Amino acid sequence: MGTERGTVDLAQLSLSPGQARSLDLELELDPVSLGGQVYAPAGAERFRLDVSRTSGGGYALRLRFETALWGPCMRCLEEAGPQTEIDAREVDQPGTGDEALRSPYVENARLDAERWANDALVLSLPAQLLCRHDCRGLCSVCGESLNDTDPEAHRHQSGGDPRLAKLRDLKLE
Repeated sequence: MGTERGTVDLAQLSLSPGQARSLDLELELDPVSLGGQVYAPAGAERFRLDVSRTSGGGYALRLRFETALWGPCMRCLEEAGPQTEIDAREVDQPGTGDEALRSPYVENARLDAERWANDALVLSLPAQLLCRHDCRGLCSVCGESLNDTDPEAHRHQSGGDPRLAKLRDLKLE
């Protein structure tokens, strides 16, 4: 539904006010860079676009899709691929003079769905991308994965983090 990949010509849908249409799109998601690490989307997923024509001559838009981002776990550095579900909405109501009712993804009745999908993906990410919800990370002393060891059996003889050893010599009055 567009001459360029990732765009939808909304005018070409020929919707009257109150009418709606659902489209399945093929979009390409860009890799996401977080904390110096790159997380790659798990390929093209099914993108569902719902377009409704509003009475003011604009559009109400809804974009839904699911994807996984593959890269290192932010706690233990093992491979992580958390599934992310996106449900994004936009309104484009030109001619109202209210910029809050203008979508940054619509220009001259052309929707840049690919840019919107990429932005919606980044905005929906959790604070940390983990290999599993209960990831225990790495031992701060030896760097061993705490996911692979018994927490009761994993102990070190030195009584704490060696990076903080000089603080033990500090005399406070």
